[in-house]
Amino acid sequence: MKEIPSEKGLFYDIPGRGILRIKHLVLDLNGTIAFQGKIRESTRRLINELSRRVNVYVLTADTRGKAHHLCSSLEAEVCLIKKGREKEGKAEFIREKGPGETIALGNGDNDQLMLEASLLGIAVLGEEGCSVPSLLKADMAVKDVDTALEILLDPDTLKATLRS
Repeated sequence: MKEIPSEKGLFYDIPGRGILRIKHLVLDLNGTIAFQGKIRESTRRLINELSRRVNVYVLTADTRGKAHHLCSSLEAEVCLIKKGREKEGKAEFIREKGPGETIALGNGDNDQLMLEASLLGIAVLGEEGCSVPSLLKADMAVKDVDTALEILLDPDTLKATLRS
């Protein structure tokens, strides 16, 4: 008997929200998954694990000019956002992918519309901190990116945080 491949996606059953079916994970680069131009190995491992289940995108205006090199070991698509339009560009990206199937992680002021537009927006405090407007637009906040990625891999933890 031929095995039918399962469709990519993350599924969460959240009391008060229903079943969330996620196809896309959108990550801000600087300040969210990278700090001072470096991505921790643990973060790389978690992103690559999630990429086996969802489409992963890294959004950046490439402030440091090293985004493609920095992300070369990630199983993710690096997407450049026009400088000066980061806030709007990130939200447009979410709308193009399908906001009802997208989780976004961010920390900067230019991430607030992206976090709000996503089905699930996660504010990452991290070493760089998080802008208060972005924090207020998010559905949840976490101490660092690895915590966010680990929660996405554990439906019970996400359920415990978001159930109403």
